Order: sequence, then C-alpha cells, then structure tokens
Amino acid sequence: MATKEDICHKIESVIPEAGSCGVDFFVDYDEKNQAWVVDLHEERYHLATFVDTSEADACLEQGHCISLGLQIGQLKNNLKLYRHC
Repeated sequence: MATKEDICHKIESVIPEAGSCGVDFFVDYDEKNQAWVVDLHEERYHLATFVDTSEADACLEQGHCISLGLQIGQLKNNLKLYRHC
C-alpha cells in the first residue's frame, strides 16, 4: 500500500497548482472509510476528498494518474468556487 509521503509527492508532481503537502494540503489514511483523505485548504477554507487506495496504488505503481489528477484538480476548482460564495 502507498504511504502518505508517496501520495503527497505524487500530487505535488502531477498537480503542481495544488501546492505543497503539509502547507496547502494534507494527506491521511482514513481507517473507517479505508481510503486516503486529501484535505486542500486556502486561508480558513478547506475541502476534502477521498481517494480510493486502488486509485492511489495505480497512480504510484503503474503511472495511471488521470483519475487522481482529475479528482484533485476538481477539488482545487471547487475550493476556489467555495471561497468566492
């Protein structure tokens, strides 16, 4: 299984506009949902999404990162919309 650090580095490389892990977003594993949680934040606003472990593994092990990129990109877009409401 992927590690938090692996996923952080992959998000930073695939979606640089997401920012820096530990500063602009956080990644943690949610045992209850058995999925990775990516929490993106700007100022006092934040939104989170679940990334299935199989999607994270496919991105890290096989380079199949389209779904991860789309999901985090959409999260970033939604955060911008949320901030301007």
